[in-house]
Amino acid sequence: MRIDVLTLFPEMFDGVFSSSILGKARDKGIVSLNTVNFREYSNNKHNTVDDYPYGGGGGMVLKPEPIFAAVEDLPKHQEAGQEPAKPRVILMCPQGTPFSQKIAEELSSEEHLVFICGHYEGYDERIRQYLVTDELSIGDYVLTGGELPAMVVIDSVVRLLPGVLGNEMSAVTDSFSTGLLEYPHYTRPAKFREWEVPDMLLSGHHENVKRWRRKESILRTLERRPDLLEGRELSKEEKVWIMEWREKNK
Repeated sequence: MRIDVLTLFPEMFDGVFSSSILGKARDKGIVSLNTVNFREYSNNKHNTVDDYPYGGGGGMVLKPEPIFAAVEDLPKHQEAGQEPAKPRVILMCPQGTPFSQKIAEELSSEEHLVFICGHYEGYDERIRQYLVTDELSIGDYVLTGGELPAMVVIDSVVRLLPGVLGNEMSAVTDSFSTGLLEYPHYTRPAKFREWEVPDMLLSGHHENVKRWRRKESILRTLERRPDLLEGRELSKEEKVWIMEWREKNK
């Protein structure tokens, strides 16, 4: 996968792209992570990329020319002889579709992703209409720019690529991957202070452990994110677990 990030602050990505899981994925050649300062594509002597909005109002608006030029120049950076893949061009924007694990899984199947990180008041509407393929938001709050949201989405997508995680099952059992919150985890020591690991996890009975984890996942979701269970098809046993939990917590 190739990921390009259009930003006015490429230095913000230096540590993120070279550390932890993203850094390892990059070193293995699983993903190519690149930043492009779209100020370099400004067509005026002052290198400005924003201007006052037509009709008046507060704030500045990102101009379309440098954004379009930067995206259209990206295929030139492909390796010689390599056929450029048509990218998904993603605008990080408060008005976008709320980001979710389902979207992360969808994006992880793409060959080329382009993220546009804005600043100032907003974008010229023609960028939305004629350039981007997706608009994404990571939550109903305001940040100073699209860089941090882009990092969140990129991390979520890259960890799903084959070979990135040491244990391929990790991504499968994560919270939200199954539509449920993940079950509790424990490790050594079996007893810490007065708190002990549940006996079931020490039993060595794999089927019982699997059942225990499923039950804990269902009940944790019921307690913390009951909305995730709405409309979900549940087994008879899962329904019993829920009924018993509700009786106990009346």
